[in-house]
Amino acid sequence: MKKLVVLSGAGMSAESGISTFRDAGGLWDKYPVEQVATPEGYQRNPELVLRFYNERRKQLTSVEPNQGHRLLARLEKDYDVTIITQNVDNLHERGGSSHIIHLHGELTKVTSSYAPNDSRYIKELKPEEYEVKIGDLAGDGSQLRPYIVWFGEAVPMIETAASYVSQADILVIIGTSMNVYPAAGLLNYAPVGTQVYLIDPNEVNVQSSRKIEVIRKGASEGVAELLTRLRQ
Repeated sequence: MKKLVVLSGAGMSAESGISTFRDAGGLWDKYPVEQVATPEGYQRNPELVLRFYNERRKQLTSVEPNQGHRLLARLEKDYDVTIITQNVDNLHERGGSSHIIHLHGELTKVTSSYAPNDSRYIKELKPEEYEVKIGDLAGDGSQLRPYIVWFGEAVPMIETAASYVSQADILVIIGTSMNVYPAAGLLNYAPVGTQVYLIDPNEVNVQSSRKIEVIRKGASEGVAELLTRLRQ
């Protein structure tokens, strides 16, 4: 069975109504990145940061996976599929995909402020627990913080992701600007013979000399078109 690896970014979830961070009117316009997505911002104002991610979590309860998410899950009938996502939402899981690597953490999880990547302290929240407050503690006695990889922090899953890309027969890039490192560098790990598809309604400037089949459509229409092309 051929190995198909998907690298998904914010554009994958935008159709489901999840605000993208970088586009005009996106989340960064309302909340400067320094305040809510850096270790320093968290140290300065943990209450603001917890509130920001509580809002993001609550949004998950009102959005659904889109057709793009569901069609990617359907690919598992014919391919060995791995999803590598820069998104912190759970829409790939809810869409039915079974093997997902979250590069930037997961919104539905919290962890220790002292040792964020220590698996003993990473906890999945039920929807009724989505409101995290000052005073809610991890197993090591530290304040629970979002299980999110913030700017300036190491990306613990990047080597695992690179290993999957290095074995890919087909690589599909969906809804990512390919500007955010280290994720943007993953394309370089794909073997020379790997078929590469790029799905995005906007023009994406990819710094690569390799042949890339571009599908200028949003996630749902684009993945439908991908399925058609893969059958040819």
